Amino acid sequence: MRRVTQTERDQLIGPLLRDVSRSFYLTLRVLPAALRPAISLAYLMARASDTIADTKVVPRDKRRAHLVRFREQFERRCDAGELAIIRADLAQYQSLPAEKLLLERLDDCFAMLASLPEGDRARIAELLGVITRGQENDLVQFPGETEKELAAFETAQQLDDYTYAVAGCVGKFWTEMCVAHLPALHGWDRAEMTALGIRFGKALQLTNILRDIPKDLRIARCYLPRQRLAEAGLKPEMLLGSVERGAWSVERGVMEKFRPVYDRHLDLTLDHFDAAWRYTLAIPRSCGRLRLACLWPIFIGLKTLALLRRSDDVLDPNKRIMVAQGDVNRMLVKSVVFCRSNKVLDAWFQKLRREAR
Repeated sequence: MRRVTQTERDQLIGPLLRDVSRSFYLTLRVLPAALRPAISLAYLMARASDTIADTKVVPRDKRRAHLVRFREQFERRCDAGELAIIRADLAQYQSLPAEKLLLERLDDCFAMLASLPEGDRARIAELLGVITRGQENDLVQFPGETEKELAAFETAQQLDDYTYAVAGCVGKFWTEMCVAHLPALHGWDRAEMTALGIRFGKALQLTNILRDIPKDLRIARCYLPRQRLAEAGLKPEMLLGSVERGAWSVERGVMEKFRPVYDRHLDLTLDHFDAAWRYTLAIPRSCGRLRLACLWPIFIGLKTLALLRRSDDVLDPNKRIMVAQGDVNRMLVKSVVFCRSNKVLDAWFQKLRREAR
């Protein structure tokens, strides 16, 4: 494996990271310098595996084979020829230039990986192993692409396993990286903090799931378990609704039955955010950058939950529920000022939690 140059490294975790990470870029950029390169690279690798899994024009079996090929590059010495196969088969079909460029620069990503300390390489390899296996399972669980091929998880345990595979494992990885690189955290109870970190990741993923239900239904995915829907007299197909005279609507009574199921999952997500908050307050005040990296997704997540809790349109595909940019900007400024004050932060968290309840 060739050596990555400083210029290539800077481009990967600078402009390319910014273009593929969207709202998470600020969180990655505010991380302490000791953590930033490895965690940013891990994020790029995870985005690459997402891109492989989501390239719908390529048959599912072939995408699964590419996920296996990609994972094997972490399990043994990276093979440039195998990366070239992924690039040749998938890069041409990317509609987003940044995702195309990411696939084209997989060689640089693996060269940067090889330059990291052995412990960081092992942690990233473990993380991508969990994520890519989760993505393979996802392609099997949801074999269709259109509304007529709608599939759903059967049980709450399947949903929990999924949120671990795509996000909870990131909380574990994040915790291990923090303990390894930040002396101020060497006193952490690793088992306890890892468990809280896993729930942190699940909170963020469940927020995304609950916000994106209308979009996911239309690509044949229902992440809310059939078991929970059946308890309310519902089936996944009943949530799709229809468009009549230009207006979207669901069958009469469906929303009334669905709302308690939806609120139950909002409550579960809120419980996970409580764990995320315990995680954040356990970060010493001296680690201000790490605190901010945890505060921002929690506070944005809670504001999103509050919007979802109050919305009557959570199944409407024409309504995109998002926190206003002005609210995000004000949160960023205030959090920088008060990130070392547990009293102020906890009062702020409790207020947001009440709004999301």
